[in-house]
Amino acid sequence: MAITLNDMLKRLPKTRREKVRRQTEQLISEYTSLRELRQARSQTQATLARKLKVKQAAVSKIESRKDMYVSTLRSLIEAMGGQLEITAKFPGNKLINLTHFHDVK
Repeated sequence: MAITLNDMLKRLPKTRREKVRRQTEQLISEYTSLRELRQARSQTQATLARKLKVKQAAVSKIESRKDMYVSTLRSLIEAMGGQLEITAKFPGNKLINLTHFHDVK
């Protein structure tokens, strides 16, 4: 009988499982496209379409756009189980969270 990844992870010591979890989160944070992010989250376009109450083709179009409304991006990220935060980075590595977008829906 084949051993699943989850079975293998359960056998690891807790500290090692935590390290794997952190590395996984880091890798997911490095995806450059919405399509790659969705796939890394093990979600299909059809699943997101149902959550967003649109057709699968609409999700495909969203993923291929280079420019979109913040509200559209927020909806897609939330459908994947995430939360959109918008941050501006300035010289000296000063990060500023832009909160104006948080209450807009």
